[in-house]
Amino acid sequence: MPRVTPILRRAHKAIEELDLLKVLQSEINHELSSHRFQTGESGSPEDFVLEWDSPKSQDVVLRKKCASGEEVAISALLGRDTFQGDGSFPREALVKICVKKPGLNSLLQFDCVASRKGGNESEFDIQNANYMHSPSSLDSSFYKGPPFSSLDPDLQHELKQYLATRGIGEDFINFLLLYLHRKEQGQYVNWLQKLKDIIGENSERHLHGAGF
Repeated sequence: MPRVTPILRRAHKAIEELDLLKVLQSEINHELSSHRFQTGESGSPEDFVLEWDSPKSQDVVLRKKCASGEEVAISALLGRDTFQGDGSFPREALVKICVKKPGLNSLLQFDCVASRKGGNESEFDIQNANYMHSPSSLDSSFYKGPPFSSLDPDLQHELKQYLATRGIGEDFINFLLLYLHRKEQGQYVNWLQKLKDIIGENSERHLHGAGF
């Protein structure tokens, strides 16, 4: 009889883990069957080429070279929940845009936030517009520019137009939001599957140890 209690404990633990496995599988099925990010308004990459998109990383990098020789590079990842709009894209996107003129080391760097406003409309706000002496001039002592919100409203508008003429308008923002949300959903499902696999292995060992 001394083995009865350990066997019952293993059996009880295995049953608890089976319940957890059922919940995990239910969540996986829900995510795979949901159509949250299958919107018809997918936007357009606007000639940007996807340069970096690792399944292990949250961010993506896109780049394009204009006919003038100007280069535009964009890095983006999802940020916090917005709790606004229609909920089709629940999280905002943190977007960093770099514009480099041919033959110059200096560049313009824009820190931006994109989110779904409602319907098929997206909101795109510039947080900072920085002048960088070179791509490596990350020293915080460099003067990069004033807070964007302190600029004259006309200047703010024209800087947004400056980006729009380089393909960073509403169509591109819709594309980026959809792409990032689909990417995050795929990573979430993969994470759930890994949990299920690990717990499933432990559960089998507990059942075997309990004599089942």
